[in-house]
Amino acid sequence: MSVALVTGSAGLIGSEAARHFAGLGMHVVGLDNDMRKYFFGEDGSTAWSLVNLTSKLGDSYTHYDVDIRDRDVLKKIFERYGRDISLVIHTAAQPSHDWAAKEPFTDFDVNAVGTLNVLEYTRQHSPDAAFIFCSTNKVYGDTPNRLPLVEQETRYEIDANHQFANGITEDMTIDNSMHSIFGVSKVAADVAVQEYGRYFGMKTASFRGGTLTGPAHSAAELHGFLAYLMRCVMEGRTYNLFGYKGKMVRDAIHSHDVLTAFEAFFRSPRSGEVYNLGGGRFSNTSHLEAFAIAEKIAGKEAKVNYVEQARMGDHQWYVSDMAKFQAHYPDWQMTYNVPAILNEIYEANADKWM
Repeated sequence: MSVALVTGSAGLIGSEAARHFAGLGMHVVGLDNDMRKYFFGEDGSTAWSLVNLTSKLGDSYTHYDVDIRDRDVLKKIFERYGRDISLVIHTAAQPSHDWAAKEPFTDFDVNAVGTLNVLEYTRQHSPDAAFIFCSTNKVYGDTPNRLPLVEQETRYEIDANHQFANGITEDMTIDNSMHSIFGVSKVAADVAVQEYGRYFGMKTASFRGGTLTGPAHSAAELHGFLAYLMRCVMEGRTYNLFGYKGKMVRDAIHSHDVLTAFEAFFRSPRSGEVYNLGGGRFSNTSHLEAFAIAEKIAGKEAKVNYVEQARMGDHQWYVSDMAKFQAHYPDWQMTYNVPAILNEIYEANADKWM
C-alpha cells in the first residue's frame, strides 16, 4: 500500500492531510509529539486531535510519538517504510515569530535542522516520493511593509496600479529585510527544500503559507489568528490587538483547500518549486473586519485590548498571488472565503468554547 508520511500529524494541516490521504486509500504514517503544547500551553495542545485521528482513521493510520530532531528514531521509521512512501508532507514546526525569540536554539533546531533531517532521510530511503513543505510568507520578511499602502476605513490596501495589486508573487525578494528569528529558520528550511529538488532531482515544493486556518486549529494567542479571534469572541476572552489600528490585512485559506492543492502537486509533482499559498483576493480580511464577522456569527461583542506597538516584523498587508500555482494546476480552485471559514470554526467548536 502507498504510504503518506505526515510530520506534525495532529496539527491543523497535518491532521487534515492525514484524513485527506487516508480517504484516498493511502496508509498514513503520522509523526507528532505535541510540541505545540510546549510552545503555547494547554490552548495549543493537539492531544485532542490525535485522539480524533486514531479513533476515526483506525487501521489506516499509524502514529509515532517522535521529535523530528531525533535522527536515530526518524531514520528507523524511514527505513521501515522505505520506497513504500510515495508522499511526505512536512508540517511539523515551531510556528510563532514571537515565541522564537525566547528560544532561538529550539526554533532553529525544529524548523531548519528538523526539516533537513526529514529531507535527507527521504532522499536516502524514499527518493521518488513527492515532498511537500509547509513554509511561510514570513520568508519575505518585512519587505511587504514597504509596499505603497492606502489607509481605508477598515483596512489598509495596496495601490491599485501596483504590480502586486492582485497579491504578492514568488518574485518578491527574501533578502535585506527583518524576518524575525522564526522567519530565519523557515527561510533556511525553505531553501533546503528547493535545493533538494534542484541538486538531487527530488520532487519538492515549498508552499509559502499565508493564514492557514480551519476548525481543527488548536487556537492560541501566539499562533492561529482567525481561530483564536473566533475563540476569544465565543469565550468572552480579551483579544490583544497589536498595532496598525487593527487594519492589517491577512489572506486566509481553509485547511481543506490547502490539502486539495497538496493533492494536485502529489498527482503531478515538480522539482524545486516554490508556491505562495493563501486566500488571495478571494479570501482576505483585516482584523477589524474579522471581528465584525465573528461578532455577527457568535451574537456576542468582542473584547479587544489595543496595543499601539505592532509586533516586530509583522505584516501590515499581505495577500498571496496564487497565479503561479493555478497556472501549473488549473483544475484546482478555492472553496472557502473568510465568512465561511469563521462560521465553520464557530460550529465545530460551539460545544467547547461557548
